[in-house]
This record gives sequence, C-alpha cells and structure tokens, in this order.
Amino acid sequence: MHREGLTFRPDWEKVITPVLDFALKLPAVDPGRVALMGVSLGGLLAPRAAAFEKRIAALIANDGLYDYAAPQLAMAPPEQHERIEEMLRAEAAPAVDQALKQAMKTSATVRWGITHGMYAMGAPTPRAYLAAALAYNLKNGVAESITCPTLVCEAEGDLFFKGQPQELYDHLTCRKTLICFTEHEGAGAHCQVGAGRLAFARIYDWLDETLV
Repeated sequence: MHREGLTFRPDWEKVITPVLDFALKLPAVDPGRVALMGVSLGGLLAPRAAAFEKRIAALIANDGLYDYAAPQLAMAPPEQHERIEEMLRAEAAPAVDQALKQAMKTSATVRWGITHGMYAMGAPTPRAYLAAALAYNLKNGVAESITCPTLVCEAEGDLFFKGQPQELYDHLTCRKTLICFTEHEGAGAHCQVGAGRLAFARIYDWLDETLV
C-alpha cells in the first residue's frame, strides 16, 4: 500500500474477493476452510467483506468494530452528531477546522490518530479524514448479513474503540462468539498488543472448534 499509494476503502469486499479468487486456485487451499481475520480497523473491514463474500468460512474481528466514526463523534452530545456530520462533509467549515487543529495541538493521541488516518485514507485535511471515516460502518443490515461463524475479540482497556466489539456482537445474527481479553491477564490493550501469544492461542482454539 505504501509503495503503490493505495488507501483504505469502505467496501472491503472489493479487495477480498479478488484475493479469494486467486487463493482458491492454489492447490494447498481448502475452499471450505478459508478464514478471514481483520485487526484494528480490519475489525470492521473484514466483517464488511464477509457480509458480501460468502466463500469465507470463518471470520475473526480483532478487535470488533461496528462504527468507526462513532468513537470520534462521542466527544459531542448525541443530538449534535447530525449537525457535526454535515459540517464535516461541507465544502468549508472553518470552526471545525480550527477545533481539530487545537485538539491535535493539545493531545498527542489525537494528533497521531488524525495524522495516521489522513495517510491511511488519502485525506488532505483532518476534516476530510473524519468525513471519510463516516462511511466506515456496518449499519443498515450489513452486520446482519454476515452468515459465517464469527469471533469478536474485545480488549478491556481499548484506548480507541471502547464498546465497539459488543455493539458489533449484538448486531450479528450468525453463529457468534465474544472473547474479552482483560487487563489482569496483560491482554487489555487494543488488539491485545503485548499479549499476542495468549490472543492467538484462543483464536486458534476457536478456529479448531469452528472449522471441523
């Protein structure tokens, strides 16, 4: 992606389907046992792909994510969200631009998140990045369209997407499992950073039980 200048896109099935087309031609690939795992933002992109690409036999969302923009809008009261979305999409919104500039100056976490988001989505400004983020969600029946067995991972101390794994899990209508990783076991950080051996052990155990 870095060398080719590629960016993320919300309709991730357009990415996964060509990959599957290629992978399923390989002699070592069992077409009935293809699993897809998405990490971080992939916890939304992989479920999005699985909702439309029915050749996926098992899905892991690590950590699960239902609405990417929701945590970023959570700083404002819910009754203001619609107006904020309008301003993010507007041709010009100087007040929002200034507020974002100040937030990035005040918080290193906000500065990193927005700067990285601009790079990953090919957005020229902080506001353009947040406007693009609004398209990344599993609303309007997308999550409910997932039919393969799904594992949703949740990190107790997630800095970025607190509550999102549970929201994704609640919207799923397929066979589903939620695994909560805790601070006590050293796995409470976003995507279990620092406790990969524990996380992957549980994920592989789930796959062993699912892809029988």
